[in-house]
Amino acid sequence: MTALTIRDVPDSALAILKARAAQAGKSLQAYTLDILVGVATSPTLAEVATRAEAEASTTLTSADVRAAIDDARAGR
Repeated sequence: MTALTIRDVPDSALAILKARAAQAGKSLQAYTLDILVGVATSPTLAEVATRAEAEASTTLTSADVRAAIDDARAGR
């Protein structure tokens, strides 16, 4: 595992992180590591949108759609 150093963290942000780490019963290092891993392993909105677009794309033609509608109507 590689070490990571973050410099110039604003005092107000550091105080909030320390308080949240304490509330979670974790060290600041463990708490921030959980945050970083969570962000790194969760897809971004752009990644989700790209994936959804790929899954939603289709090669159906209008003739295919009309045939499906006709089949559904015939099955009534």
